[in-house]
Amino acid sequence: MESTVTSKASENPTPSARPGYGRLLRTRGAWTFLLPGFAARQPFAMLTISIVLLVQHTTGSYGAAGAVAAVTGVSMALFAPYTGRLADRYGQRAVLIPGVLLHAVSGLTLTALALLDAPLWAVFVAAVPTGASVPQVGPMVRARWGVKLKDSPLMTTAAAFESVTDELTFVVGPLLATALCTAVDPAAGLVTEASLTLIGGLLFAAQKSTQPTVAGGGHARVEHASALRVPGVRVLIVIFLGIGTVFGGMQVSLAAFTESIGEPGLNGVLYGVFAAGNMLSGVVCGAIAWKAAPQRRLVIGYTALALTASGLWAAHSVPVLAGLGLLVGMCIAPALITGYTLVDSLVPAGARTEAFTWLTGAVALGQAAAVTIAGQLEDRLWGGAGFLVPMGGTVLALATLLALRSRLMTRANGRTVARGVGHRVPVAVD
Repeated sequence: MESTVTSKASENPTPSARPGYGRLLRTRGAWTFLLPGFAARQPFAMLTISIVLLVQHTTGSYGAAGAVAAVTGVSMALFAPYTGRLADRYGQRAVLIPGVLLHAVSGLTLTALALLDAPLWAVFVAAVPTGASVPQVGPMVRARWGVKLKDSPLMTTAAAFESVTDELTFVVGPLLATALCTAVDPAAGLVTEASLTLIGGLLFAAQKSTQPTVAGGGHARVEHASALRVPGVRVLIVIFLGIGTVFGGMQVSLAAFTESIGEPGLNGVLYGVFAAGNMLSGVVCGAIAWKAAPQRRLVIGYTALALTASGLWAAHSVPVLAGLGLLVGMCIAPALITGYTLVDSLVPAGARTEAFTWLTGAVALGQAAAVTIAGQLEDRLWGGAGFLVPMGGTVLALATLLALRSRLMTRANGRTVARGVGHRVPVAVD
């Protein structure tokens, strides 16, 4: 074991080395997939707002626009795990190239139908393949980090780096889409999203040297077992569903709150504070050399998330809501980062892309459900009632985590505690 670690010292730091972003970004070959990966995942954050602004412009209804966007989100959440499993089985390139082509065609078709005042049902039909074909570049990048770093302590740093990158795209993407739709043309956001997806996705797919290898032969059945057969993955899916309810509930409730006080322009400011908290804690989380086990960190971090989210509904002033939003955002990144880190110790290498897409899809599904429920609560109850959704989602997820946290453990001999997947994986050292 010692000789194996030493032989890889040029690429991966020794376990005793302090993890840090500088060391992470010096990993050999990392930039070859990071730059095109960032370009390819940027459109993901543009899709929802681009659809909302286009459909609202053509139909005059925010309800119809939100429904079309929700169909896209649910479709993505349902199909993303199968995209990840196909990538594990046949390779990322084999799945990504036809996927980005289909997404570009579907997105442009949806745009044309909306501009031509087609029946709303036709727009809904086009929304299904548009969401189903969203390229899962984020999970693919995480899988490539797993290949490059293997059992290095830098895996936590890589998870933090990816969380910050995701949050950055969700700050830049909506701003870019909104600017294009309002200053250029209502269709410009979706057209740009489709174009960037196609170009960025093809550039990312071209980086063949860093993609995970596809196992074959006698090991194919073990490597290709579904990630859902790992009990810990099912627990993490519930955890990430709860995180999705925070994103969706905050989006609707902040908009309703600022409108109710006659300051709709503060919506972007308050959500920006929330996003800034997420990014800040993500940066800090990745710079710390953790000693506590990730399972313990997840319980502590998620408890803090549930407690802070439970106070949102009682906030009745902008300063208080901004402060709580900042705290909620700061609690999200550690939970996301730790959850993604656990995948590397729980799931065999041949199923990790699928596992990552299940988690990403869970966030999207939780967000879509929260947007719908929070909107109904805001319409039917009092202003700020939508904040009950993040509270309910995180409390239920925390209860699940506390009850089933033993399923996130790995045995001392390095074998994952799972049914049906007996592949040996390294245990993360924290």
